[in-house]
Amino acid sequence: MRVLLSTYGTRGDVEPLVALAVRLRALGAEVRMCAPPDDEFARRLAGLGIRLVPVGPPVRALMRGAGLPSAAELSRYRTEMVGTQFEVFPAAADGCDVLVAAGLAQIAARSVAEAAGIRYVYVSYSAVNLPSPHHAPPPRPGWPEPDASDNRTLWELDARQVNEQFGEPLNTHRASIGLPAVDNVRDHVVTDRPWLAADPVLGRWREVPGLDVTQPGAWTLPDERPLPADLVTFLDAGEPPVYVGFGSMRPSPDIARWAVEVARAQGHRVLVSRGWADLDLVDDEDDCFAIGEVSHQRLFGRVAAVVHHGGAGTTLTAARAGTPQVVVPLRLADNPYWAGRVADLGIGAAVDTAAPTVDCLSVAFKTALAPGTRARAKALGGEIRTDGAAKAAALLLEAAR
Repeated sequence: MRVLLSTYGTRGDVEPLVALAVRLRALGAEVRMCAPPDDEFARRLAGLGIRLVPVGPPVRALMRGAGLPSAAELSRYRTEMVGTQFEVFPAAADGCDVLVAAGLAQIAARSVAEAAGIRYVYVSYSAVNLPSPHHAPPPRPGWPEPDASDNRTLWELDARQVNEQFGEPLNTHRASIGLPAVDNVRDHVVTDRPWLAADPVLGRWREVPGLDVTQPGAWTLPDERPLPADLVTFLDAGEPPVYVGFGSMRPSPDIARWAVEVARAQGHRVLVSRGWADLDLVDDEDDCFAIGEVSHQRLFGRVAAVVHHGGAGTTLTAARAGTPQVVVPLRLADNPYWAGRVADLGIGAAVDTAAPTVDCLSVAFKTALAPGTRARAKALGGEIRTDGAAKAAALLLEAAR
């Protein structure tokens, strides 16, 4: 069996498919992956023996500024990406039996699979990305937020915005390969049988008529890399510190600085993860330590709390470690959703980033570090599953047979 996996985004978009690829190969499947051409992704896939088919510009270059690209730039990137996908995907899918596409940005994937006569599976990493009356659509960068309060109306407006961006380029390309036009691009990409690669304890799917969702669990791999010696020395030198990191996101400089100040004010040492934003220490005091890329699976069990942006992967890893969380979500994609889940489950606190202040961050820290929150986080950690990627790989192979 040959499988083409495809996504476009930051590490949080790529790593789940890497986990699926490893599990598929363990079952004897041949796997290749369409992903951004960033060096770190190329090295990661090469180290696992997975063929990378580069698509689009490097993601880190798009995230180079203090914020996201402008609405006009994002619109241009999205339109160009549709054309790039139609150029690259057919050859990448040649000889494959199934195409697994992760994320709404995979506009061309279903059409290419349809033209090739192969199976197509759409996967989301968060329930919030799938249409449902139980929640509103996620914020989509570069598009105005719909002015409505009813979830059904919001999803209708969301579909309209997706059509306005992608309808014409998608249908032009479909016509060129002899396929009929589609009138709802979002639902065409998502299908009525999507997969949800999220842990059912953290982010369960609530059933919706007309949408048959398969939820095998989150797609992760064990990360057994040892922690750097200097980090271990810092951890061993005192009480567990508070971790502050925002991954590939670029938060307001005030947020990162306030998080360090609040943690210190409440008597905690601090670990600052540099990430793509190149965060650094605010001073040279010995109660703070800056780190680069390390194994969160090994680290998070040794910290007092995890302060982060609300990425699906970071939320899952902190929850699995049984460590309380303070989520400072950017108004982007699934970040607010995971912040809400952490707060609803009582395993941490969420900060309203519409009007963040030191005071609200301080309250969030006190909530997250309270004994009851610690107890709930520890208990929930024991319920998190680790077999999602293996289960998904087995389902794909079973369906192929």
